[in-house]
Amino acid sequence: MNKELIINASGDVVEIALLEDKKLVELHYEQGQDDFAVGDLFLGKIKKLMPGLNAAFVDVGYEKDAFLHYTDLSPHFNSLVKFSKQSIEGNRSWGDDFTKFKLEPVIQKAGKITEVINQKPEVIVQILKEPISAKGPRLSCEISLPGRFLVLTPFNDMVSVSRKIHSAEERKRLQKIVEAVKPKNFGMIVRTAAEGKGTEELHADVFELVKMWETIQTNLKGAKAPQKILGEQTKTTSILRDLLNESFQRVVSNDKRIADDAREYITRVAPEKAEIVSFHSGGVNIFEQYGVSKQVKSSFGQTISMGSGSYLIIQHTEALHVIDVNSGTRSADAGQEQNALATNLEAVAEIARQMRLRDLGGIVIVDFIDMKLPDNKKQVLDAMELAMTPDRARHTILPISKFGLMQITRQRLRPELNINTSEECPTCKGTGKIGPSILLSDNIERDLSYLVDQGHRELLLKAHPIVAAYLTKGILFTSLRSKWGRKYKTKLAVVADNSYPITQYRYFDTNNDSINL
Repeated sequence: MNKELIINASGDVVEIALLEDKKLVELHYEQGQDDFAVGDLFLGKIKKLMPGLNAAFVDVGYEKDAFLHYTDLSPHFNSLVKFSKQSIEGNRSWGDDFTKFKLEPVIQKAGKITEVINQKPEVIVQILKEPISAKGPRLSCEISLPGRFLVLTPFNDMVSVSRKIHSAEERKRLQKIVEAVKPKNFGMIVRTAAEGKGTEELHADVFELVKMWETIQTNLKGAKAPQKILGEQTKTTSILRDLLNESFQRVVSNDKRIADDAREYITRVAPEKAEIVSFHSGGVNIFEQYGVSKQVKSSFGQTISMGSGSYLIIQHTEALHVIDVNSGTRSADAGQEQNALATNLEAVAEIARQMRLRDLGGIVIVDFIDMKLPDNKKQVLDAMELAMTPDRARHTILPISKFGLMQITRQRLRPELNINTSEECPTCKGTGKIGPSILLSDNIERDLSYLVDQGHRELLLKAHPIVAAYLTKGILFTSLRSKWGRKYKTKLAVVADNSYPITQYRYFDTNNDSINL
């Protein structure tokens, strides 16, 4: 699988597109004023305890107080409070050597927040979820600093290995290496990317993470809540940190500073991949150049078309997301059961992509086309689990129920990405909304391909005069009609008809009979 990162900087907004085999799978937006990103560390002040919720509200500088539940306090909360207080005052009992820090007793796993927090201390907190809708950020006191191969967790000495590393021998090898190179009072989580890595690379990652923790100690001295102590890396760098591997083929940006930063980071962590970074200086928009804009326009909205003529309908409510799978114009020659299975399997890949692309979180209900055979249902379940393997968000997938529904829960960290692909209808003068007319030619070609597959070799297309002219007058001396004729080996006539709205068209056969699609 080839991965590419396309970065479009415009003003203070940075758009980041992740492509896998040329297909858009993730789209991120980063704004200059985005001060409460997941992973940011703040010195917060406890403002109010809520015994009924077993939680506290914390001031981190956001317009609404952030939420901190007891289960997110961390067993080492007392050690964290002590560390925060002494670091702020500049009176560290451990000096500059954190390995000499004396840990405090751990708190009870199922205790009460009023038993642990009896004052209103200032304490380091980490953004667990960005502000969503009317809610403030969700916080955690279980501090974690991610590196390329390891995640540092202070105030403990535990080493754990990602469950995605299945080899028992490899897990044991990695655990022994990390236990040997990590300092005291630092726990480490071995990430999946560490599989196959040697002692030198892991030790270098430990060194970088310890330096990051020392920076936190320095920034805390004299700090006053609320104050940011350490910001997460830029979105570009964090994506590279989490995903960079041998399958990355290109990182390109139209901003020289971003390109230089990405090259500097890759040179530091993987010098052999430094040449994949390039600066886009052409006059063509970078998203247009690499086909991102077209995929954005076709990948958002309520209806998502798939290559075979089948389609998805995605709808959102306050409580959950619903995805309906429809066979559309797909041929049913193979029989109903096999057609349902083929459509569902095709839908699985698109559903997994849509969840990553839109960053759908919470509960997702998928209404697949009904299948009778248990083996077919199991095949769809296995395909969904495989398709969601690259998804970095935690998720759970349940088997298809007797009603043909699959339930999926997916971790929600930031607001859902929703791009409006509707435009004011020129026919109804803005009284309604239609699908994007800019994609009309794609829809016309898709239907043409389907009809050719059905055996039609001569076709008549009737459309609004503007659309007819667009198809026949030529782009760079060659019209779309001519290109399609050669591509599909068919004779296509295009007729302008003023009675057609600009977004409607219809195919006719050689007998001038309308073809229903």
